Amino acid sequence: MESRPLRHFVAVAEELNFARAAERLGISSPPLSRTISRLEAELGVTLFERTTHSVTLTPAGTVLLEQARIALEALRAAARRAQRAAATEPKLVLAVKADSDAGLLDAILTRLAADPAALPVTIRLCGWGEQPALLRQGEADAALIYVPFDQTGLDFETVAVEPRVAAVPAGHPLAARGHARFAELGLPISEPVRPDELRRFLDQVVDEYGIRDLPQLLKLVELGEIITLLPESIVARYPRPGVAYLSLPDTPPATLAIAWPQQSRSPATAALVRAATFSAT
Repeated sequence: MESRPLRHFVAVAEELNFARAAERLGISSPPLSRTISRLEAELGVTLFERTTHSVTLTPAGTVLLEQARIALEALRAAARRAQRAAATEPKLVLAVKADSDAGLLDAILTRLAADPAALPVTIRLCGWGEQPALLRQGEADAALIYVPFDQTGLDFETVAVEPRVAAVPAGHPLAARGHARFAELGLPISEPVRPDELRRFLDQVVDEYGIRDLPQLLKLVELGEIITLLPESIVARYPRPGVAYLSLPDTPPATLAIAWPQQSRSPATAALVRAATFSAT
């Protein structure tokens, strides 16, 4: 199967309209329709249910859309990796969200420098949750990221496990105590608390307030707009008079991982993973 019919299929599947999909692709509708018909014949399945008023995906089309996106992304990633590998001075790209390395980045890079398989590392600072896409798109070789995350096409190893703390305004009734049970925070998360539910909650907070970085997040806490959960390593690195950090003994810990594409066979990437997981073994 070639990539061109897949790209055309994805356009139709996302637009659910042949005319709009053709415009998006810069072609006319008749050849697009013929391409889809040939693809259906090649696969021996019907991908779309068509009427005079609507276009909908069949179950086979729904599966192909998911897999086609992965395949096309992998092709684009392969091109990017090949281009970077051909550079005069090859480097590894490590994707890290600012302030989300548990304070370990310098130690990891120091250990890496002693490995004979190491390459120079460029740090790609990124936003909330961007690391998996950067890995799949071939724009990064590895990433430091907190679990859970979208693991599609990725492998990972644990770098560090640390307790979580709650960040609350300094005037909060629990602030003076220094610790709390999770239920006392009044957050919209059911118990027992699961890491995936915590991740969804944090994603919602980030989206709702348009949070770009940790200082902005802590300012919202200080102003009494939000209460949030953070890895314990943040406490020593970000003391703020308007924010109190509460230990949460009954809350799942934060797990920092290093992730990389499953298909990676790079000795330099393997050296980076070894350096990152040295203290976790």
